[in-house]
Amino acid sequence: MSKKRKMYSVATVSAVTAAIVGVTGVSAETQIFKDVEESHPYYAGIQVLASAGIIEGFGDGTFKPDATITRGQAAKMIANVLKLDTGNVVNPGFTDVKEEHYYYSSVAALVSTGFIKGFADNTFRPNDTITHSQLLMIFENVASLVDLQEILKQVNIEVNPTKQLQRGELASVLAVVLTSSLPTPQPDPEVTPDPVPEQQIESDYTLSLMHFNDSHARVENFPKLMTAVNEVRKENPEALLLHAGDVFSGTLYFNEFHGKADLPFLNALKVDYLTLGNHEFDLGSSPEGHQALVDFIKGANFPVVSSNVDFSGDAKFTGLFSDLISSEPENGKIYSGIVKEINGEKVGIFGLTTAETESIASPGSVKFENYIEEAKKAVKAFEDKGVNKIIALTHIGFDDNALVDNDQELAKAVPGIDIIVGGHSHTQLDKPFIVDTNTVGEKKDATLIVQAYQYADYLGTLDVGFDENGVVVAQNGKLLKIADYADDAEGLKILAPFKEKVDTISSTEIGLTLTETLVTPRSSEGEGISVRSSETALGNIITDGMLAKAKQYTKKNVIMALQNGGGIRAEIPAGNVTTGQVITVLPFGNTLALMDVTGAELKAAFEHSVKDAPKEHGGFLHIAGAKLEYDSSKEVGARVVSLKYFDEATKAYVDIKDNETYTVATNAFTAKGGDNYEVFKKAYAENRVTDLGLSDWENLKEQLLSLKEVKYTTEGRITDVAAPKTK
Repeated sequence: MSKKRKMYSVATVSAVTAAIVGVTGVSAETQIFKDVEESHPYYAGIQVLASAGIIEGFGDGTFKPDATITRGQAAKMIANVLKLDTGNVVNPGFTDVKEEHYYYSSVAALVSTGFIKGFADNTFRPNDTITHSQLLMIFENVASLVDLQEILKQVNIEVNPTKQLQRGELASVLAVVLTSSLPTPQPDPEVTPDPVPEQQIESDYTLSLMHFNDSHARVENFPKLMTAVNEVRKENPEALLLHAGDVFSGTLYFNEFHGKADLPFLNALKVDYLTLGNHEFDLGSSPEGHQALVDFIKGANFPVVSSNVDFSGDAKFTGLFSDLISSEPENGKIYSGIVKEINGEKVGIFGLTTAETESIASPGSVKFENYIEEAKKAVKAFEDKGVNKIIALTHIGFDDNALVDNDQELAKAVPGIDIIVGGHSHTQLDKPFIVDTNTVGEKKDATLIVQAYQYADYLGTLDVGFDENGVVVAQNGKLLKIADYADDAEGLKILAPFKEKVDTISSTEIGLTLTETLVTPRSSEGEGISVRSSETALGNIITDGMLAKAKQYTKKNVIMALQNGGGIRAEIPAGNVTTGQVITVLPFGNTLALMDVTGAELKAAFEHSVKDAPKEHGGFLHIAGAKLEYDSSKEVGARVVSLKYFDEATKAYVDIKDNETYTVATNAFTAKGGDNYEVFKKAYAENRVTDLGLSDWENLKEQLLSLKEVKYTTEGRITDVAAPKTK
């Protein structure tokens, strides 16, 4: 069901200070918070809200106007300013904002009036911060964009889309809203059904396709996938088969064969088109660079589509890429887009890869262009050729960071796209997701988004009905569970030689026996231990090995080692440890790097590390040689309580000092700014990083073999002081 939304216009005022006495009766000169003096740029707005009882500040008498504001805090402030009824609300059903949550009533009231909404995974994420761009999106339903821009101008806030919104900035904006004549909004009933119901397809033209994504070298699933694809083709021979990227990385098959084990399966499956995922660029920092990717593409019996990736800086791709829309593509080459005639109608297919690749892989000299701009160019090129049925084959994520790229934003921002076949976020969309409004909430022709989870666990199927104008009018889509299918005999023959070699490598024992499993727990709901939010014994062993190896290779005083939790991909089970198990823990082929950073930069990095705690964050840092205390109940950006390192001279832990420079060890991915570590990215750009070229899994293997005793419990290296105390 979709909702009709009421639009409200907010009349701006020339100066917030002039309204303080008129609205609240409190003198503008009365200082309420000890850290908000009259000279502060947001003083006036904060005074208005505090005097009206909208905000209370913190227990220490401060407001922290320059700190970032979270979605939950903003919801409470906005609901109070709009005078919403927060006592009689309907539960919006968010899994992370239950009835006992501090922000529950405010969030529920705002959702019921249609002002805000949550995310596709049924969360609201109250602890996430807000950017200027997101503020504009929130206020689409409170004021016209022109009015809000005027408010921002009057309170001297210069809009920077990627800048984190400060508490004082929001207070200043809301103070203007409060002093204006704003009608109290009422909940909107659900009045309009989805415009594209799932139904029997009866239309002028029907397009059918199959899709999968993020297979990540799980080639042992491919024989069953072949059976599923063949069964669909028996019913519908013209159905396209699309792969939405991330063939590379994730198992021993990739470590050993670098895509050569996947390619014969993709050719046997008769994939029609593939776009490139971020992991296709994982090998860019190796001595061979992207040669494995080039070989993979050249060996493909299908074309690759990629409209926003610029390969011109890497000579290995010379002659392989054409920045054109082609109606006669060659297999084994890359095109911006392709026109294919299917059942007498022309269909356009173009590809997109996430710009996050620059920070989460190793693309080297391969660059990534703005996905919205390139998508608009592709759509126009298709329409100029008379094509009005357009598919975007994307690896940008269903609901990833909207300030970077994601499928929902693409669907809203680029008219003319009918179907988005996505990947990257590993989202299980059991049915197509429908986008029928643009970026400002206006109705638009429907765009269908599909994604089939990960690892070739599912095959997505989709039938789409179009009218004579190329508008989507009907759809049927579902996921087929691959485990329910038998192995294809030809697929097993393809798998056999690769599996034999991988089994040999995997089963080779390294000479260590574990009495317990070294676990890598996950807990995406923020409850319990997770490798992406908590200290783990395996994380400690990995970082201990990094620190020991780094000390061997430099005369510098390396004080600590850091490993991103998202890079620890598997547990090591109890029993005799094998090489394969070790590689599977650290499968991305990272190398050890040294980095010189200031104490202030280190603290900023750890603030980023714990920003989502107690929820998971792939950039959560495991550490050796140091101890971290943080408070997950505090504001994002102000959570680090204590950061100390072990001083070899005094044999004691001492505080990290902001102005001192320290040498730390980490993997090259993190050292280059992976997981959006801007402080590390800056250090790398300033030549403060040295890549030692030492394999991370080999370091782990050496560390395991060096241990006289394996510790299966944590050591208090990372402590959340806000976590419930256990007996």
